[in-house]
Amino acid sequence: MATIVPDINEIKSKALEAFANEFGDNANICVCAPGRVNLIGEHTDYNEGFVLPMALPMVTLIVGKLSNGKKCKIVSLNDIVNSENYTEFEVNFRKNIKPGEPKWANYVKGCVANFICDVPPFNAIILSTVPVGAGLSSSAALEVAMYTFLEALTGIESEKPEDKAIACQRAEHDFAGVPCGIMDQFISVMAKEGYALLLDCKDLSTKQIPISKINDYIFLITNSNAPHKLSSSAYCQRRDCCYEVAKRLNKKSLREVSMNDIQVLKSQNVPEEMIKRTRHVVTEIKRTIDAVEALEKGDLKKFGQLMNESHDSLKNDYEVSSVELDTLVKAAREINGVLGSRLTGAGFGGCTITLLRKDVIDETINHMKTKYSGNATFYIAEPAMGARILDKN
Repeated sequence: MATIVPDINEIKSKALEAFANEFGDNANICVCAPGRVNLIGEHTDYNEGFVLPMALPMVTLIVGKLSNGKKCKIVSLNDIVNSENYTEFEVNFRKNIKPGEPKWANYVKGCVANFICDVPPFNAIILSTVPVGAGLSSSAALEVAMYTFLEALTGIESEKPEDKAIACQRAEHDFAGVPCGIMDQFISVMAKEGYALLLDCKDLSTKQIPISKINDYIFLITNSNAPHKLSSSAYCQRRDCCYEVAKRLNKKSLREVSMNDIQVLKSQNVPEEMIKRTRHVVTEIKRTIDAVEALEKGDLKKFGQLMNESHDSLKNDYEVSSVELDTLVKAAREINGVLGSRLTGAGFGGCTITLLRKDVIDETINHMKTKYSGNATFYIAEPAMGARILDKN
């Protein structure tokens, strides 16, 4: 059976109790922000293409209040490496805040440093149901939740949701040292319940895409629980390859490249690897637009077909899949009632996403468990709401 995500009121109660025990006081602010899964449009973001993520019911929740002291004190209730679940730092002038140890706290510090204004000292507890390292954007959920907490704490909100997302992305770039795209922060900020978000990574325009027409179908997320292999270096290699191709073709990005341009590359005898990487991006951008059209028409068979094509392209042309992910995808596709299955996220580990009929969920999970030698975790996913303030007293 699929793992049941704890109810938000359940984790809220746990966080509030922990705050009272840790700080001897009651928190008066409670906020949350969701993780996300990308339905289609992989490795297109840094090529100025399209992505189609949706928010998940898994969230990062923060409770807290103003402090009478001079420092921010923050405790994470999640499993942190080396049990370094506590951090404190001064915030008298946000531009003086610097990254350091523990590493998870840099996401928090980055948000404070990139907030609209200086913030007063505060105490906070962090609790998350977003799996870490699964490619479901636990980092963006933390950043957006913290930024939302700061808005509630100061009473000052970003004029536009785009500004909030970009500030959170900057926090991850400058403080965590991760050159992430903008998709994760955008969906965590802007998600609407029942909708996916089409994001144009070239001009950052968005369109809410209703998922209400899927009726008897649902998305199943499968966490392979396999560690990411070479993900950082391999990610950079592929990104740099895309930039090099665009430069050779005298294009701003691969968003401007067509299949005809790929023929030009072939005539120039560029390495086959560059041809394959380019082909994936060009076809994936088109698949994402076609997938939106299919969703809007309620053509789930077409959407599933595009999911399958996306995975095959990521496996064969972009070469970011893994034995674990391929095994899970292949097993899912063997069940009658599964329309499509693909890896989701950067690859080299992490999760798959499968579109299937609701009445074959148990059969699909059992079959995938039989075929997969690892210990996978399964989640039922419907598009959830974005960042929000739950309580502010």
